[in-house]
Amino acid sequence: MLEFLPDVLSSLTQPLNMLLLCVGVLIGIVVGALPGLTATMALALLLPFTFTMDSDTSLITMGGLYIGGIYGGCISAILINTPGTPSAIATTFDGYPMTKKGKASQALAAAAISSGIGGIIGGLALLFLTPVLADWALNFGPPEYFWVAILGLTMIATLSSGSMLKGLIGGCIGLLLGTVGISPVGGESRYTFGFSQLQSGLELIVILIAFFCIPEVISMIENNVKSQEGVKREKGIVKTLFFYIIKKPFFIIRSSVIGIITGIIPGAGGNVASLLSYDAAVRFSNDKKSFGQGKVDGVVASETSNNAEVGGSLVPLLSLGIPGAPPAAIILGALMMQGITPGPDLMSQQPGLVYTFLIAFVIANVVMIMFGLMGSKYIGKVLSIPVSYLAPSIVFLTIIGSYAIRNNFLDVALLIGFGLLAYVMKNAGFNPAPIVLGLILGPIAERGLAQSMLLGEASGNVLALFFSRPISIVLMLLCVLSIFLPLLSKLLGSKYDDSQEKLGA
Repeated sequence: MLEFLPDVLSSLTQPLNMLLLCVGVLIGIVVGALPGLTATMALALLLPFTFTMDSDTSLITMGGLYIGGIYGGCISAILINTPGTPSAIATTFDGYPMTKKGKASQALAAAAISSGIGGIIGGLALLFLTPVLADWALNFGPPEYFWVAILGLTMIATLSSGSMLKGLIGGCIGLLLGTVGISPVGGESRYTFGFSQLQSGLELIVILIAFFCIPEVISMIENNVKSQEGVKREKGIVKTLFFYIIKKPFFIIRSSVIGIITGIIPGAGGNVASLLSYDAAVRFSNDKKSFGQGKVDGVVASETSNNAEVGGSLVPLLSLGIPGAPPAAIILGALMMQGITPGPDLMSQQPGLVYTFLIAFVIANVVMIMFGLMGSKYIGKVLSIPVSYLAPSIVFLTIIGSYAIRNNFLDVALLIGFGLLAYVMKNAGFNPAPIVLGLILGPIAERGLAQSMLLGEASGNVLALFFSRPISIVLMLLCVLSIFLPLLSKLLGSKYDDSQEKLGA
């Protein structure tokens, strides 16, 4: 790397490159904060403009936009309980309760700091561990994807606030919604009801907005909730939160590792990373009941992981030519437009370009922290809008965002229909998190199961394919632990309570 350092520094010190990096991060934050607009969409819109740019300028700009877009999703997740991007799903669990408690500034600051730290760790992993991690990713096949999805579904126990039965029912509803569209094996259309637009399945962003945002807007109007006075930054809160976060190195490293590994697995995405990290934070906490009530650790776990996932998703792209996430696929297109083919030969043929991009990736995360901390108080002014203006504005943005994804009026109708259903289910005590979890992981599990069974039948031993591969065995053990640890914890907790009562008696 040292022999390419002069070229790298020459590229990174060009004013145009640094300006476009900062602009890319800023635009990404704004786009990510708007419900329905994703980092993938922003990168796709930027793609034509990169054709006339130099290859290093193009990559630097798109990398900044990617990083800013993933972080920006937490802003609307914290302020209005609407994940701006799918990766911010878990951020709503504690971020929005913090806002309702008047701690929006703490939540936004914690999200900015943890996002930057996670992104930097992901960038360093991308810089130093790309060859090793890419080789490891090659060992993932259909059985491993199936067991990863099953591991994720075991989190329903953690995400079910209140009734476990209602959580399981919600998870089943999510799994059912995930079957809409064309079957991954037979090619049959399922539950499309004659609408050709549904053959590609339900749009995840539409469902996220419907289940997380619409019920809150209806409740806001129904209860005539008073708007917040805005995000007031307490003096010294950034310094306090920074030291609070860095004094938990194991917590940060665990969340970052989960994000990096999830990013390396093609197709998993930041939504899975943030949910897995949040689940780990709850399981290893001594105060599990405080999660979901406005605990800053929940925000830190989610945001650290989903931003570390960005670096992880670029590992298979640069090393194998396989994008680990949809935004990485857009960056792949940008590279191809520049006449550059990602893969095993990229590091040997274009080392200066690769190292320029990797170091710029780390710098972009530092820029993102600064923008996040400086801009949160201005972004938070949305809370000072009266409800009579705020509620219609949110509904307008959600409708525009849901339509813009596929330019499809059916998505708007689905948004309204599922939003009303989510409101009814919320009043009945159903948490939206298990439903969304089932929707995300159901197709991954189904595809992995179907492909594994076909491979097993071809080899003559289906069971051996599922239960004999080393990574599959590890994932199965994690599934068992994930299922029984909450039960064991509950049993030990009840015994502890009984003993305390006896001592009190």
